[in-house]
Amino acid sequence: MTVVIPSVVLAAGAVCWRTVDGTVQVLLVHRGERADVSLPKGKVDPGETPPQTAVREIEEETGLRIALGAPLGTSEYTLPGGREKIVYYWAAEAGDEALNGSTFVANAEIAAVEWLSIPAARAALSYERDQEVLDRFAERVAAGKTRTFAIIALRHAKAVPPTSWDGPDASRPLLHRGIEQAKSVASAIAAWKPRKLVSSTAVRCQSTIEPLSAITGLPVKLSEGISQDAYEDGTSRVKKIVAKRLERRETAVLCSHGPVLPEIIDAVADATGTGLDAPLRRAAMLSTAHFTVLHVSAEHPDHGIVAVETHGPLVY
Repeated sequence: MTVVIPSVVLAAGAVCWRTVDGTVQVLLVHRGERADVSLPKGKVDPGETPPQTAVREIEEETGLRIALGAPLGTSEYTLPGGREKIVYYWAAEAGDEALNGSTFVANAEIAAVEWLSIPAARAALSYERDQEVLDRFAERVAAGKTRTFAIIALRHAKAVPPTSWDGPDASRPLLHRGIEQAKSVASAIAAWKPRKLVSSTAVRCQSTIEPLSAITGLPVKLSEGISQDAYEDGTSRVKKIVAKRLERRETAVLCSHGPVLPEIIDAVADATGTGLDAPLRRAAMLSTAHFTVLHVSAEHPDHGIVAVETHGPLVY
C-alpha cells in the first residue's frame, strides 16, 4: 500500500501595530465568510517567499503597505483535510504614512478591520494559535523592543567559478543561475523596506544587489571596505561600516562575500552587546544568494540583537 504524505500549506502574516496615546494597539481582521476574528495572513503563492507573502497579504486584507519588523515565529496546525499548515509571522509597525495611505474597503472576505489594545485583541481572537503569536509580540513590547531596524547581510549570488575565469577575481560575473537568484532574493529583501544599500566593489556583489536597487529605487553605495580583496589584504573596514549603519538606526543591506560575512555578523553582535553563540555563528555561514536579517532595537540598540532569521532564493 502506498502512503501519501499530505503536502504542507505555507502562509504568512503579521502582527501590525501602532501606538496611540502611549498604548500599543494591534490590528485584527473580521473575516465575513468564516465569521471569525484573526491576525491578517494568507497563503504563499507559487514563486513567492514568505516575507513577500506577508507584505502582500497585509496590503490585500487591510489596505496597509507595511515593512516587516522582527519575526514572531510560526503557527503550525493540521487543516480539516489532513494537510499541515505553517504560518510565518512578523511584527510590522503601521506608521503614519501607511495609516494615511490605507486603501481598505470592506469586502466578502474581510468584513472589517479593528485596532485594539493587546489584552482586548487577545480576548477578541477566535483561535488560540493566534493568541500565542500575539503573546510573543506582547513579550517584545514588555521588553521595550517593539520598534526595530535591521542589518541585512547578503552573500552574492552564484558566480563564474575562479577556475573558469582568467581575469581578476573581483571581476567575476554572475552565472545565469546567479542572475535569477539575485532577482528572487531581491523581492524577499524588499519586504523589510531597506533604506540603505551597500555593496562590495566586486562585480558579482554589484550584480546581486542590482535587482534590489531597481525594486526599491535606492542607489547602491560601493564599499571596498567589505570586499574580499580588503579582507584578504587586511584593509577591511567592516567594524566602521557596521557601526555607522547601527548609528543611523535604519534598515540597511550589506552585500558581501562568504569570508567577510562572519566579520559583519561579529561586528553587529559586538556593537549590540550580543553573545556570539552557535546559532549566530551559523547565521553567518551563508550559501550564495542567502541573507541573514539581524533585528536590532531602535530604542536600545546596545541591548542585544532582538531576533535573527535567514532566508534564500527560490532558485538554487
